[in-house]
Amino acid sequence: MRIFKEEQRFNQIWLILVIATSVLAAIGIIISAYVEDHNSFSAIEQVAIIGLLVFASGFIFLFKLNTRIDENGISYKFFPFHWSCRQIQWNEINNAYVRTYDAIGEYGGWGLKGGKLWNTSKGKVINVSGTIGIQLELKNGKKLLIGTQKKEDAEKVLATYKTKIDYNA
Repeated sequence: MRIFKEEQRFNQIWLILVIATSVLAAIGIIISAYVEDHNSFSAIEQVAIIGLLVFASGFIFLFKLNTRIDENGISYKFFPFHWSCRQIQWNEINNAYVRTYDAIGEYGGWGLKGGKLWNTSKGKVINVSGTIGIQLELKNGKKLLIGTQKKEDAEKVLATYKTKIDYNA
């Protein structure tokens, strides 16, 4: 029995820099507005606004994508959107393979994307970074792409369970 496990988070340096720069600029504007006119808002309101700003911008770093491939199928959870794992059994899958994709061009970016607001022929995607994903083509006609940073490991474990897909086709 072979098992693939992966946990991914939004931790790209460019993302951290963009968010930090935006937050610092906003904090600078808030502080300068308070310095110019102390009556614009109270110190408590200023601290509350800055605290809310820092919390809201840091919220993305709580997101976590967990993927598992084992003898039962493929399961995933994208917290905070999914509170429990979503399981796709092998008998629900027509094809599963690792592929390269263009996150912005195909799906409009990273995160939980797809569906009615984007290119429905591509299906849905759940990803946090990169350009490699586990493409699932389901028997109900739907498609799901789960991002991965472990291309070789994902390919090996999918090859291990390929007979389960072929057997149930």
